[in-house]
Amino acid sequence: MSELIEQVGDLVREAAQTVVLPLFTKLDPSDVHEKAPGDLVTIADQRSEKLLTEGLLRILPGSTVVGEESVAEDPGLLRRICETGPVWLVDPVDGTGNFACGKTPFAVMAALIQDGDLCAGWILDVTRDRMAVAERGSGAWVDGTRVTTRADPVPATELRGAVMLKYLPDEMAAEIEMRAGNVAAILPSQHCAGAEYPDVVSGVQDFVLFWKTLPWDHAPGVLFTREAGGVARRLDGTEFQVTDPKKGLLVAANDDIWADVRSALLGNFKI
Repeated sequence: MSELIEQVGDLVREAAQTVVLPLFTKLDPSDVHEKAPGDLVTIADQRSEKLLTEGLLRILPGSTVVGEESVAEDPGLLRRICETGPVWLVDPVDGTGNFACGKTPFAVMAALIQDGDLCAGWILDVTRDRMAVAERGSGAWVDGTRVTTRADPVPATELRGAVMLKYLPDEMAAEIEMRAGNVAAILPSQHCAGAEYPDVVSGVQDFVLFWKTLPWDHAPGVLFTREAGGVARRLDGTEFQVTDPKKGLLVAANDDIWADVRSALLGNFKI
């Protein structure tokens, strides 16, 4: 793995160990706020993003950082992901709702894009200190060990995966609930994309279906999944692009599983 991969990995771990983990289960009520209805931010998010932003700009001078909390304060910053040159995406605490309630999982994540294309991604499961990294064209790794998804086709009736029903349009959610018996199990959301993607790669689950696809939530996991041999596509079958604001994303361990889950859960439903 490249020197940059190691440097950013060290920085992500620093943010987790010096800012995030010390505040886990120790937040005061005044340390937690709603930045939008049902969308929490804590002092850990803010401090972690500051540390990561400063560190990433040192690692790659001349780059741009687009962080979740910075965009919450100034939505116009999101347009920078479409600019040319290197841009960092930062999710300082993925799974803030879990974190604020003293629950796991939660993660610290970052991704690097160049001219809108995914180049590298980092996902740290904070409480396990487990680092998932990916570099375009170089594979996916967990704590230094290369990982790959399952390559075999599996009958839909044996497939298990999570669906973010809460955020789906009502008609789509109803369709999936009606067709849920076509797969082995629809699992509850972990409320942490940084846990869902590694679970697809490791085989804990075979797929995950998202509706909201904010770039910092999905860029690291999409690249990690792709480099491990999996797929991440919009519900119309087009490949995920980090600069595309469309909603809906189905992630699966391989092409066959993606197609079978898409058919099993949505059939001919018009997207």
